[in-house]
Amino acid sequence: MRIASSLALLGLATAPVTAARAAPEMAVTVEVPQLSVAEYHRPYVAIWVERPDQQAAANLSVWYDAGMRNREGEKWLKDMRQWWRRTGRTLQMPVDGVTGATRAPGRHTLRFDATRTALSGLEPGQYNLVVEAAREVGGRELLRVPFQWPPTAPHSGVAQGENELGTITVQITP
Repeated sequence: MRIASSLALLGLATAPVTAARAAPEMAVTVEVPQLSVAEYHRPYVAIWVERPDQQAAANLSVWYDAGMRNREGEKWLKDMRQWWRRTGRTLQMPVDGVTGATRAPGRHTLRFDATRTALSGLEPGQYNLVVEAAREVGGRELLRVPFQWPPTAPHSGVAQGENELGTITVQITP
């Protein structure tokens, strides 16, 4: 009898955990390549979701030099031209949960849970994950990875950069 009661309570205790994991999740890996240049500056990077007509649907992350005096780092955000035109110029920086510091060369993985991020507001349909990078005394690069939201099955996509970005990987789980 005690074993049956314990098993029943265990089942009740794990039910909310199972329900909580039901939200779709997106994992984005951004590779910032190590460049052999005389004057290296970390890139500013914007990551957002756009509709098929290229209108911004959600801002996921913006990496810039937020630590500069007098918010001077914000004046170079417009170098990420597509992001700036689509949504950046309407934002009051910094944006809680979106903006962060520039990142060193390497692979950086970000996870977005649909219950707690801008993904929760996406209507069902086709979208692109967009990653744009701009670097002082460097170049600009923009990559798109198509995906469907909400996911009905696990999905992954990859885009390969040439200069300012390395490999961009998107993994979506229902």
